[in-house]
Amino acid sequence: MPDGSPSSLALLTVEQMSAADQAAVEAGVGGETLMENAGAAIASAIVERWSARPVAVLCGPGNNGGDGFVIARHLVSGGWPVKLASLGGVERLKGDAATMAGRWEGAVATLDEAALDGAALVVDALFGAGLARPLDGAARAVVEAVAARRLACIAVDVPSGVHGDTGAVLGAAAPAALTVTFCRRKPGHLLLPGRTLCGEVVVADIGIPESALESLDVALHANAPALWRDRFPRPRPAGHKYSRGHAVVVGGGAATTGAARLAARAALRAGAGLVTVTTPPEALQVYAAAFTAVMTAVVDDDVAFAGFLDDPRRNAVLVGPGNGVNDTTRRRVRAALSAGKTCILDADAITVFKDAPEQLFNAISSPCLLTPHEGEFGRIFGHQGDRVARARAAAAESGAAVLLKGPDTVIAGADGRAAINENAPPELATAGSGDVLAGIALGLMAQGMAPFDAGCAAAWLHGDAAARFGPGLIAEDLCETLPTALSDLFKSET
Repeated sequence: MPDGSPSSLALLTVEQMSAADQAAVEAGVGGETLMENAGAAIASAIVERWSARPVAVLCGPGNNGGDGFVIARHLVSGGWPVKLASLGGVERLKGDAATMAGRWEGAVATLDEAALDGAALVVDALFGAGLARPLDGAARAVVEAVAARRLACIAVDVPSGVHGDTGAVLGAAAPAALTVTFCRRKPGHLLLPGRTLCGEVVVADIGIPESALESLDVALHANAPALWRDRFPRPRPAGHKYSRGHAVVVGGGAATTGAARLAARAALRAGAGLVTVTTPPEALQVYAAAFTAVMTAVVDDDVAFAGFLDDPRRNAVLVGPGNGVNDTTRRRVRAALSAGKTCILDADAITVFKDAPEQLFNAISSPCLLTPHEGEFGRIFGHQGDRVARARAAAAESGAAVLLKGPDTVIAGADGRAAINENAPPELATAGSGDVLAGIALGLMAQGMAPFDAGCAAAWLHGDAAARFGPGLIAEDLCETLPTALSDLFKSET
C-alpha cells in the first residue's frame, strides 16, 4: 500500500509499467533479477499470511507465468506441497520466463480443472494487467472453477481477466484474497469491478529504481491527503470569518429544503467563515427554523439574486441540490458564473442543461467544480470509456473540474490530472450524502482551495467521515463526524 508520499500514490497504466520495466533494465537491473524478485516477494507475502498447505500454482504463457515458476520454487524450498500447471506448456515460454521455468525441478501439469484438486490455496499467475482480450478456453474454465470452488487465491499483478487500466472484467475473473503488484498500483486495482476482486493489495519493491518513473509523466493518482494536504486551508491566528470565505447555497422551495440544509451545514463544518442559504419567500420559515449559525436571505427574483452576489465577500456559490429542473435553476447557474464566483454545480444544476450542455460549458470561466453521479453525467456528456477517461474528457470539454461520484469516485481537472478515491464505504449510498459532499467542497473552495484539489479533499473527507461513523449512517451524521476527520487530518501534519 502507499507509504503516504505523493509519489507512492501514483497509479501506472499498463503502458507506463512496461516503460518503467524497460527503464529499469536500461539502468542495469536485469529482467531476470526483476522476475526473481517479484516471485520471491509474492512467495514471502503468502508465507506471511498462510501456513504451509497444498497449493496450486497456475502459470500463463508470459512473464506472469515466469513469476509463477519462481513462486513455486520458493514455496517448495519452504516445505510447501506445490502442484504447478502451465497453460500451453513450458515450450511456449520465452526470455526470462523460460529461464525461470528451467530452474523449476518439479513436474509441470497441463492447465485444467484437475490442477485444482486437493489444493487449499491457488496462485493465479496466468495473465497480468495487460490482458487485452476476454479469457477463453482452458484459462477461463480454470478461473471459473477457482471462483466456483471458493478457493483462497493469490493474484500476481491483478486477478487474471481484470484489465489493469480500467478494472473491467474480460470474460471472467476469480476473486483474490491477496493481490501482489509491483512498483506502483494500477488504475484497475481501484476502479470497479476490479477493486472488489483484488482483495488485499500489496505493492512489492522488486528493484525498479525511482529514476525509472521520472520520465513517465504520471497524471493519475490514488486520492489521499498527501496529494493535496499542503494546499488545504487552515484557520490562521490573524484570520476572521470573512477571510475564511462566505459560501452561498441556493436553496430550493418549501418542499425540497433538505438538500440545501445538508450542504450548508457541511460547508460551515468544512471551514467556510459564513454560509448563507438564499431562499424563495415561501420557504424562509423552514430554513430559518432549521438553522442557527447558517444565515438565510430571501431572494425572490433574478434581480435580487444578482444584487445579492454583488457583494465580493460572497465568493463561492453552490447551485443544484433541491433546486428543481427549471428555468430558475438555469438562470441561477448563469448568474453565479457571470458574476465570476467560484461555483459548485450539482444535481439539478447539471441536469437542467441536458438539452443544451454547450450553454453551460460556454458560461464557465471562473473556478468551477461539477459533481455529477453517473445519471447526471450521462445527461450532459456523451463520452465513452472507463470512468477515468470519461471524467478527463468531460473536464477538458467543460473547462471545469469534474467529480464523477460513485463507489470509485473519480476527480479530474481540465489540465489532465485525475485521482481515484478509494476510501468510500458502502454506507454512503444513502439519501443526501451527495449534498453533504457538495457542501464540503463548497466550504473548501470558499476558503480559496482550487476546484480539483477541493474535489479530491472533499471526496476523501466524505469517505473518512462515513467510515468513522460506520453502520447506520445517514447524511446528517456526516456533518457531525467531519470535525473529527478534520482534526485527525491536521494532527497527521505534525
